[in-house]
Amino acid sequence: MAANTQDQSVKVQQVSVGKINTTFGFESALDKQQAIERLFLSETGLQGDECGDPKHHGGTERALHQYPAEHYAYWQTQYPERDWQAPGMGENISTLGMMEDNVHIGDRYQWGEAIIEVSQPRSPCYKLNIRWNAEGMSDQMQQLSYCGWLYRVIKTGHVSVEDNLVLLARDDTALTVKQVADYFFNDPLNRDGLAKIIASEKLTQKWRDTAEKRLATGEVEVWDYRLLGKLRG
Repeated sequence: MAANTQDQSVKVQQVSVGKINTTFGFESALDKQQAIERLFLSETGLQGDECGDPKHHGGTERALHQYPAEHYAYWQTQYPERDWQAPGMGENISTLGMMEDNVHIGDRYQWGEAIIEVSQPRSPCYKLNIRWNAEGMSDQMQQLSYCGWLYRVIKTGHVSVEDNLVLLARDDTALTVKQVADYFFNDPLNRDGLAKIIASEKLTQKWRDTAEKRLATGEVEVWDYRLLGKLRG
């Protein structure tokens, strides 16, 4: 069932891009800066935004990362000695009002001249622990599903922080970003959850393939290197 998208528009709080650097002691483009100028959004991301690890980040299914600004208040309570604010998670888009539990896989938004579509949750990695000097933060982010989400670009074009995100299409039966993350990360062998992930046609194919493999093998892949940079123990 398609949702009524009339007047569903969200103001963009901040747009950020970054070049590959070693600001946090490793090579990445995690250290992003606010962009106030109009930028071209291609199928692989924003003009001026680079990707330090193309195997795990970027590409057409991960062209943009959006992170809810609301989550920074939570991280401030957990690590009060830090200064938590966007774009601290390496996000391109920061908003208020869009959350993992009210954004659905496959949601399409008009953003300036471009059209973007929610493709998957973001998978937290150990580099966030280093960036914030907060051991275990990536684990916590995954458990809470405070991951943000990624987009594919349906139509390229120029965009800016002045352009609202306007919902064009939503399937009300589609899983929310939080539902996908909860099933995938926190109940990873739940057969019903895996079946729902596999049936989610707008979800990135790699996630659906992983769910199929879990159903077939009854095994969950090792996440330690992604979350910690090493094996636990």
